[in-house]
Amino acid sequence: MESHLAAALRSEDSELHQILSALEEISNGLKSGALNERSLDNALQRAASCAMRQSLLDREIRCLAVTDDLTGIYNRRGFLASATHHLKLAHRNSQDALLLYCDVDNLKGINDTFGHEAGDLALTRAAEALTATFRDSDILARLGGDEFAVLASDASIASRQVIVPRIEQSLEKANIRESRFKLSFSIGMARFDPRAASTLGELMAHADWDMYLHKRQHRRADSASSA
Repeated sequence: MESHLAAALRSEDSELHQILSALEEISNGLKSGALNERSLDNALQRAASCAMRQSLLDREIRCLAVTDDLTGIYNRRGFLASATHHLKLAHRNSQDALLLYCDVDNLKGINDTFGHEAGDLALTRAAEALTATFRDSDILARLGGDEFAVLASDASIASRQVIVPRIEQSLEKANIRESRFKLSFSIGMARFDPRAASTLGELMAHADWDMYLHKRQHRRADSASSA
């Protein structure tokens, strides 16, 4: 994607240089009284077309800056910007929200055993499972590595007992398509109370710690079952 944009930008820069050269020639023609209306019309059309393409490229670049290349959802930068804005709205409108941290279990083992392509596939399907679980209005992101975050807006009723089974159902559907490994999450949660108005950083720290506690519980349960 980045190489495609770089090539497109170089092409547009070259086109813009040609247009500016043509307009300079037309300007010199105006000064000498030798106006070529056809050349002027052609240069103006090319300038308008170039401006439109530059605008589309600029939009694509801004989107790329906040989007995770692999999964297509927000990256950390996009999540921080969008989630901060939504929490301000939630505070203003006295709405609860729920922040989730989801860590893909055993991603290193998947990479080591089946290769990084399988690891990338696991991350892609993890993102798809979260996308299938939450609404379009919720904010999903891959923060980096094997960590995902979700800010579920207006989640006054939602709880671990409601959301976790939904995520697990989505993961089960993803696992039907894969025989080499089984996807699972360790999940941490932190609730945003508009009356207390915690910062995004505070919520992320609470959710991260909650996720760590549940991951440790999973490891203990796995160790006990294999003993």
